Amino acid sequence: MLCTWARDHAITGTGVDISSVFTAHARARAVDLGVSESVDFVHADAVGYVADRPVDVAACLGATWIGEGVAGTIELLDRSLRPGGLMLIGEPYWRRTPTDEHTARECQAGAIADFLSLSALIEQFQGLGYDVVEMVLADQDSWDRYAAAQWLTMRRWLDGNPDDELASRVREELTEEPARYARSTREYLGWGVFALMKS
Repeated sequence: MLCTWARDHAITGTGVDISSVFTAHARARAVDLGVSESVDFVHADAVGYVADRPVDVAACLGATWIGEGVAGTIELLDRSLRPGGLMLIGEPYWRRTPTDEHTARECQAGAIADFLSLSALIEQFQGLGYDVVEMVLADQDSWDRYAAAQWLTMRRWLDGNPDDELASRVREELTEEPARYARSTREYLGWGVFALMKS
């Protein structure tokens, strides 16, 4: 995403990820898109990461564990954000609240309490002193494309790495996840990216 923004909007930026695989891929993509002078990728744990200087946009998409939840992540990102800047938070929410904990776990949640409804999540942002100024929500079709791309990646990895020590775990995941997704995640879990500005 950062590479694409640099290409399309002539921005500069820094991405932080704990995975050396992801940072290596991001650096290669920056070269492919001709933006390697505009973006930097740091292989580090984003827990506690603060930019060297205030930024216009601070984002955490799908990793609010870095602040032990939404509130802590907003507090952490705010330490990097210039006054009047924009914060992006990518976070799951319940489209329909599961009726039991087993269904919540099938949606990759530890418990029903791990996620809020969409309205409760927006109210949480507001309660933390931020206005929601834009949001992009995944619909079921975009969820399907996202999930199915992961299954294809797992299958291709298995084809190329049949003797890897992780192959049996990846095979189990590929065998179980499509039906679990159709049964639970697709129906119950939503995903959004929310643009926030301090009230």
